Amino acid sequence: MGAALDRMVAARQTPGGVVAAGTVGGSVTEYAATGTTGVGGSVASGPTTFYDVASLTKVVATWPLVGRAVAHGLLDLEAPVSDHIRTAIPGPGAAVTVRQILTHTSGLMPATRLDRYTGDSRDLAEMILSEPLDTPGEHRYINRGFILLGLLLARVHGKSLRALVDDLGGGLGGGLGLSGLRYGPFLADDRVAPTERRLVGGCPLHGVVHDENAAALGGVAGHAGVFAHAQGLAELAHHFLSARQGRGALKDIGAYVGESWKPAVRVDAANSRGLAWLITDTGLVHHRGFTGTGMYLDPATGRYLVVLTNAIAYGRERHGLAELHALALAQFDD
Repeated sequence: MGAALDRMVAARQTPGGVVAAGTVGGSVTEYAATGTTGVGGSVASGPTTFYDVASLTKVVATWPLVGRAVAHGLLDLEAPVSDHIRTAIPGPGAAVTVRQILTHTSGLMPATRLDRYTGDSRDLAEMILSEPLDTPGEHRYINRGFILLGLLLARVHGKSLRALVDDLGGGLGGGLGLSGLRYGPFLADDRVAPTERRLVGGCPLHGVVHDENAAALGGVAGHAGVFAHAQGLAELAHHFLSARQGRGALKDIGAYVGESWKPAVRVDAANSRGLAWLITDTGLVHHRGFTGTGMYLDPATGRYLVVLTNAIAYGRERHGLAELHALALAQFDD
């Protein structure tokens, strides 16, 4: 994987990246870092460089928080999310359940576009549920559902999603003792890799969320917005895999993790969807983020792989990412 990242850097497909690999119960996590944190930069990428993980937010923040809310009786996978929306009469999405959101079968509008609600006085969760449904029951990758879950988590806990992620990662309230998982913004310094230069002549986004809809929510959303480094995500992978075995700081969600990693709906020729995660026919669990990030877990062997890049730094075409993803999956074939 390190050699593949080297090739991407040489081909100007990403300024740099970091890979972390290991096995639960193993004493050492191996890291391979290459390149720099940004285009034209001189600061080397490393295991503690923060990257905008984009849609990995769904599985490294929202998914475990939902699991804890379910374990503590605050959310029910089978209950309509509208049970927690009390601001007005629910719309067409009134019957959408937490399980349907996690499996991407809710039928909520596939286009996120939160900007269309700017200036509206209604509650955002209410507005999302008021929109017409589109083929409920069929698998369709939808950000809106996880945005809604982020709003619900804040409601049922009575604290912000930012505070919940800080608690989960930072060691408070039964947290995991991670230093490498948090929402932005960051100071635009060497700790964090910039992402995209959206306008020629402008500066790249640096320390602020790339996803426009997460930005509309102040950088804190259930579908995107988290920044993380490879060391922190490697530790998190340990926690997830240990929980599946009924051990560790997340053992309270062990049953939920086990259910999440079972196929629920077919996605394509090679993958099914569980709760939030994609599952290959060989049982490998994985998820990716638009910025060039990925997490790969093998429950059978306890192996894990984390990939962090800022592949959008040279453009949204993200050349080389499909090959990198295929190579990451292939690491578990031996």
